[in-house]
Amino acid sequence: METVADGAGHEHHYGYINRKDEYLKRLRRIEGQARGLQRMVEDEKYCIDILTQVSAMTKALQAVSLGLLEEHLSHCVVEAARAGGREAEEKVREASEAIARLVRS
Repeated sequence: METVADGAGHEHHYGYINRKDEYLKRLRRIEGQARGLQRMVEDEKYCIDILTQVSAMTKALQAVSLGLLEEHLSHCVVEAARAGGREAEEKVREASEAIARLVRS
């Protein structure tokens, strides 16, 4: 796991780091999908075909989001809960807000 120091000198271990290459691969694929969508619009492709590709890209982004959320809960939130106090409350609040954003999107 990668260790990152914040401005206050605290070290954080991000759980997703073990799957970093997998996430980067997925994000590069999504980036390619976005370029493909741009080409489809430039080439004036059929709107339903474009919408189908938008849906595929949206699902791919949701998969990345859910994976990162799972990693956050199982590592960052669990570690903070073990420590207790304000940090635990903050991590739970952050996770709740992230879940709310995902549900709204």
